[in-house]
Amino acid sequence: MTPIVRPAAEAELPAVGKLIALSFDHLEQNASLVPDPAARLRVMGDFFTMLTVHAPLCGKVDVIDDPDGGLAAAAVWFDRTRELPEIADYDDRLAALAGEWLPNFQALDEVFDKNHPQDPHWHLAFLAVHPAHQSHGLGGTLMDSTHEDLGRIPAYLEATNEDNIRLYRRYGYTDMTPFDIRLPDNTPFYRMWRA
Repeated sequence: MTPIVRPAAEAELPAVGKLIALSFDHLEQNASLVPDPAARLRVMGDFFTMLTVHAPLCGKVDVIDDPDGGLAAAAVWFDRTRELPEIADYDDRLAALAGEWLPNFQALDEVFDKNHPQDPHWHLAFLAVHPAHQSHGLGGTLMDSTHEDLGRIPAYLEATNEDNIRLYRRYGYTDMTPFDIRLPDNTPFYRMWRA
């Protein structure tokens, strides 16, 4: 049975942020941003929620429901074919949620801003699948849904590891130059483009 992709309701956006944090919790990138495992889920959940709540103003958030309740998967997209509105009070809100790890998040923003493509595109900021539902094609279903809508508009993302890179290559993304961009502690992200 093909999973149904639908827009997230406004009330569900905090749950999407928590889903992203949970599905990314094993990644070295999250550990780099919040080294304390006891605080990581909370801080990253707050961070992803702040960005996810902003996405419908300048992009979209799609989800797939878990048959047992809740959300199985989500994709957060930003429309970079036009100028993005800023997140209100972003610096203050980031400082409040990041606490002692604020410099790590500021470094992330700096690396991403410096290396973001200038050509008009849609940005796949987060593709998250609940750990209980991974390896069942839900991420691909979410990408296919938006790729069909985009038509000839390019898409961009930052991958986090070899498994992600292989998945995104199957869906038409190719390596950019530079491909490998790094945080100050040498934690990598990988830039990919779908023409």
